[in-house]
Amino acid sequence: MLSGRCHCGGAGWRVSGDPGPVTSCNCTLCRRYGALWAYDFEHGRIAIHGDTRVYTRVGKADPALEIHFCPTCACVVCWRGVRLEDGGRRRIAVNVRLAEPDTVAHLPIDHFDGLDSFDDLPSDGRCVRDLWF
Repeated sequence: MLSGRCHCGGAGWRVSGDPGPVTSCNCTLCRRYGALWAYDFEHGRIAIHGDTRVYTRVGKADPALEIHFCPTCACVVCWRGVRLEDGGRRRIAVNVRLAEPDTVAHLPIDHFDGLDSFDDLPSDGRCVRDLWF
């Protein structure tokens, strides 16, 4: 199990099981946050705790994501999809940068072009430790 918490400790997350690779995205929002995301579905392997506030990111026409952040220290805790996916499930992703570095250092990084193509980019073989240390 992995866990992370905001700077003041008021909000955080837990991921049960192997989170798999984390994603680095270059969209207009993610590049500003500098977040690395671990994904699942709401009410699945990810649990969010504590008080958060929400910024709703609007897509091309409709709201697309809710960005949850701590109201005290402003750390970004997670994002939650607004739309339901196939099967009526909602995507959620936690900001792995809130975890202790040694617990996530080994996780491989997938790169996603959220700015232009909305495609996965080729792997460069890096993991979290390569970006942090």
